Formats: sequence, structure tokens, C-alpha cells
Amino acid sequence: MFRFRARLQAFAVLALMVAALGMLVPPAAAAQNSSAPERFFDTARAPKDLVRLVIFYPAPNTFRHLLALKAEGMLPIDNLEIVGVYHVKERTDYRESVRFVRDNKLANVHFHAVSAELGIASLYQANAASAEFRKIFDLSDGIIFFGGPDMPPAAYGEETDFRTVVENPYRHYLELSMIFHLLGGGRNPDFKAFLEDRPDYPVLGICLGMQSLWVGTGGTMIQDLWSEIYGKTTVEDVLALPRDEWHKNPYEMIAPHDPALAPYMLHPVRLLPESRVWKAMGPALDGYPLAASSHHQAADTPGKGFAVAARSMDGKIIEAIEHERYPHVLGVQFHPEFRKLWDPAPEFKIGPDDGALFSFRTLIEAHPPSFEFHKRLWSWFFETVRDGSRI
Repeated sequence: MFRFRARLQAFAVLALMVAALGMLVPPAAAAQNSSAPERFFDTARAPKDLVRLVIFYPAPNTFRHLLALKAEGMLPIDNLEIVGVYHVKERTDYRESVRFVRDNKLANVHFHAVSAELGIASLYQANAASAEFRKIFDLSDGIIFFGGPDMPPAAYGEETDFRTVVENPYRHYLELSMIFHLLGGGRNPDFKAFLEDRPDYPVLGICLGMQSLWVGTGGTMIQDLWSEIYGKTTVEDVLALPRDEWHKNPYEMIAPHDPALAPYMLHPVRLLPESRVWKAMGPALDGYPLAASSHHQAADTPGKGFAVAARSMDGKIIEAIEHERYPHVLGVQFHPEFRKLWDPAPEFKIGPDDGALFSFRTLIEAHPPSFEFHKRLWSWFFETVRDGSRI
């Protein structure tokens, strides 16, 4: 009898421990463990009646930006299918993206979770993800790489500066290796780039995406532009610079509690007249378009095959790059996808002591050719994706 009671007590204690552990696991995490993430390309076929766009970093905000472009008429493809690709070891919780897609009834949006092991040593060569990369390329009509945090300097052969903050290494491993497979690179010149088979395939890199195009093909980065280029070591030093040289809002570092602070700085960029990509977008624009930026790093020594397409007004920062061999590969250091560019509501200020709020749309409309430039960029890219599709 004593042994039976002792066993009952042991089972009761065990049950309490299991219940306590269950309380420590959030319901969302439990749901993630109970259902495998979608792997769209495992069963996908070449699209017949759809144009298929692949996006890396398919976070909810990424979809919000794309929906805003659609509402503004800058995404002119009605039969667009989007596949968001990510690595299962990324720190972003893509379950929120799945919920966003479901709640907004976005029927033509899918996901593909990559689980192949990647690391610095395997990025620029055939690796465990190569076959998956090839399938993604073969079964799609274009790719966008979106913005994000600092990449590991080891990816371009340098040590890590104290001002570099690496938050999500597997995202960088995935995107850098995919870019290398797409375009080839100086770190492995004998590798045959996927685009050799489809040289008109469109690739757009935005902010981090541009930097990844640069590094993935063999380039290097300036890890902190304010200190390395402008010789400034404090936020107060940066505040004394002309605002054209603020490539992010420095007030975010000393007044992060203010929700009205603009998350991007609008500043003019100089489009180089010899650039092939701007010519493809239409007649030369008169003036310097404003662009929305938020970055503290900058492209340095070039990757294989890339030429500079735009610079900051002082010429010190590379603002856009184009591929010399593949005509529809473009990287921009700024954020043409930012949905607040199209919103007329005054919501933002630059500094905490500023008075009236402003809207990004009002500013770009008041500074031609800024609005026209953004319209041309998105029309060019999406028309290239649509016209190159195999419908």
C-alpha cells in the first residue's frame, strides 16, 4: 500500500512538472512545433497562368509595403504569385507572416522554408542548399532582397567593428549564398552563375539587399560610414553635418522613445547619366530625386560584375549599383518600397523638438523628380518581371 501511494505521489509530481513546463511554452511556439513550415517549391511547377515573384525576408511589413505599392498602382501585375523564402534558423518569427497572409486573404502568397545547413565557409560554393536554390530560380520570374540589419563582416573577410551589430546571421547566410549562386562572384570565379542560363532574369536588392548583392559577388563593406567616411565619432558630431549627409536619422540614437521620429531620412541622390538602368526607365530626369534611407554602412570595394549607378550628392556613398552583364539586376541603398512614401498623412518629424509633423509623400511630391523617379523604378522592375515570365 505504501509503495502504491508513493507511486501515485511520484506521478502527481511528474504531472505538475509537465504542466509547469507547458505553461513556459507560449501557445504560438507550441503551434510551430506541431506544424511543419510550408516548403512551396518541393511540389511547385513552372507557373502557367501566374507571374511568380520570390521575396527574401517575407515579414509582415514586407507584405504591407507590397500591398501599398499595389494600391498606388506601382505593382501592375494582377496575376502575381509571391513566394516568401527564409531559413528556419532565422530569428524572425515568420508565423506572424503566415497569420498576416491568412487574415488578409492573400491567396496567391506562399512560403518556402530552407533548412539546409549554411555557414561562412560554405557560402560561396556549391553547398547543401544549391539544389534548392536552383529550383527556386528555375521556377520563378524574379527576386527581391529586402532591407535588414548588419551582415557578419566575416562574410566579406573582415573582423567585426564594435559598431557592427549582427542580429540574424542565418538570414545573411541564406541570402548571400543565394546571390552568389545567381550571379557568381570573385571569391569563386569558376562557379557558373545561374543567370548565365537566363541573363534577363530580374533581381532587385534594397538597402541590405543592395549590400548583399555587393558582398555576395565578392565586394566589401564600410562598417560605419559616419566614422570611416565623415570622421565623426559622436551623434552630436553627426547632427552638425548637413542633412544631406545623414543616411539615417541620428536622433533615433538619442531620443528612441519618440514614436514620431522619422524612421528614414529623405535626401537627394545623384543618378549617374552613363548608367544603363536609368536609361532603360525612360528619358533623363531633370534634377535629383529624394530617396528614403536608414543605414550606417556602405558599399566599399566592388563585387564582380557590378558598376556604380548612383551616388550621394557629395559623391562619398554608393546609392545604387547595376550589373554589367545582366541588365535587370539592380541594387539601391535606399528604400523605394517604404509604404509611407505614398501616404499624405503628416505623421513624422526629424528631431524631438521639431514642431509641425510632415508626410513623406508631401515632401517627395514637392521635390521633383522624386515621385516620378519612384514610379519609374517600380514600373521598370515589375514590367521586367512580367515580360520575362513564361506565361
